[in-house]
Amino acid sequence: MTCVAPSTPVTNQHDLKEVLKQTQGVPFYQRPEWAQALALPHPVWANLPHLTKEDFRQNSPTGFLPDRFDLATLAQSGIIEEENTSGTSGTSVRVIFGSTWWAEQEARALRQNRLIRQVLQENPLARRAVFTTPGCSGVSCYARWLNYDQRILGQTLFVNQSRIPFTIPEEKYAQMAEETLRWNPAFLDVDPVHGMAFALYCERHHIRFPNLRFILTSYEYTSVVHRRIMNRVFGVPIINLYGSSETGHLLIEKEDGYLVPSEETALLEIDSPQASRIGQLLVTTLTNPYLPLIRYEIGDYVEKESRGYQVHGRMRDALLDQNGMMVTTRQIDELFSDLEKVAHYQLRQNSDGDCELLLLPEKSGDPLTETIAVISERLKKRLGFAINCQSVSLITPEDSGKFRLTAQFVQK
Repeated sequence: MTCVAPSTPVTNQHDLKEVLKQTQGVPFYQRPEWAQALALPHPVWANLPHLTKEDFRQNSPTGFLPDRFDLATLAQSGIIEEENTSGTSGTSVRVIFGSTWWAEQEARALRQNRLIRQVLQENPLARRAVFTTPGCSGVSCYARWLNYDQRILGQTLFVNQSRIPFTIPEEKYAQMAEETLRWNPAFLDVDPVHGMAFALYCERHHIRFPNLRFILTSYEYTSVVHRRIMNRVFGVPIINLYGSSETGHLLIEKEDGYLVPSEETALLEIDSPQASRIGQLLVTTLTNPYLPLIRYEIGDYVEKESRGYQVHGRMRDALLDQNGMMVTTRQIDELFSDLEKVAHYQLRQNSDGDCELLLLPEKSGDPLTETIAVISERLKKRLGFAINCQSVSLITPEDSGKFRLTAQFVQK
């Protein structure tokens, strides 16, 4: 069974036909299973195939480019930008979009949050400072060493140039803080792990940013431990912005903690929700004519309630309890909601079900003895498996530069 979220504007055949016009002349959608479904006089949305991650990897960008366009001509004319996805779910993939599309779709999403809308209305040229892993996306961060002036693009300063925030020396953090103070941003745009590490540096040195109004978290799953630290240090709202390079920004957090969709950018569905209302998110893009994606399996678990959405993390990062039931990253992360002293963590489950929990303390060298006792008991109760827990000095990211809070690993 497929549950189409109430926000989906495909409410009649006219709307459906308008959405499916995007597939005309697109090589990928000429495949037999798609062509047959699309050729029906009255296609049924729920009966359309899914677009899988593997389909996307093998065919992007040329397989999704309508035949009325020529990629080389578009690139030479400067009409499009060509980027690579971060590779969080596997191999990095080329994507294309109009030269103004990224900024336009982001602006649509940001306007859904009342505070951000107010800040940007008061100051349309509000400055932002970006903290994320270098090279994650050509439109949002840099992959080579640049000086301060070279890292300014419009109203944005790209601050971080290091891949692992836990290994950045104090003198480099001092430079980052000085540059951010000089830039005087209205908001920070952060990968939550990089944002948390920078916040701890600022806390140690009593650094505050006088005009800071809010912090956007994106790029990867934001843990309650990251959120708690950034809120404690900077004292401003932490707002989660969810999306991907290939789809744009899809959801943004509102004041009550739930996320609302950017309906002009995409249609959202939750496929095969469990009794818990958690299912795989399917995305149909609406505004990128160069990369139309229909019922795309973005690779995340999402929950839909009357008040909005909750993102549960990557499907590949979900664990299993002793009864073989799925446990999402969000469900694990909730167990940390009242735990102090933890800056970051990773819970690794092997093929036998047993788990290893790595805890990175806020203060270097802290054994976290009491915390380990509490969280080990909670995890054992939730999963039903043995938990080996230890305080560590370093947790490394994936090849993409992003971190995994939960992960399954095959025993060697």
